[in-house]
Amino acid sequence: VQLQASGGGLVQAGGSLRLSCVVSGRTFAIYNMAWFRQVPGKEREFVAAINWDGTNTYLVDSVKGRFTISRDNAKSTLYLQMNILKPEDTAVYICAAREKRRGFSDASLANTYLAWGQGTQVTVSS
Repeated sequence: VQLQASGGGLVQAGGSLRLSCVVSGRTFAIYNMAWFRQVPGKEREFVAAINWDGTNTYLVDSVKGRFTISRDNAKSTLYLQMNILKPEDTAVYICAAREKRRGFSDASLANTYLAWGQGTQVTVSS
């Protein structure tokens, strides 16, 4: 399975961006998906996860009310709508996939994901 993220860029604080992650190689609907982010010198941080049919989502507290994770299985695409962006949101955003049979209870654990995209840079200026 291959993951290709896009949509990052430079935005002022308070602005919005929408990230996309296109999945190819296998049927998208067999995967639970997630977004992580990473800044140099720090560990990869969980941002949001969504189950295979979009009926269950989980977001880290720091982005609740500002970010929305969604997916379109017909387009094999995962999204992250980011609103009211803050400078501390600056990072490389990386999409990840794991098979839905694993369940959703530990969706924030990076080492449970089997496939990763290359990341897209998001920079928020103050």
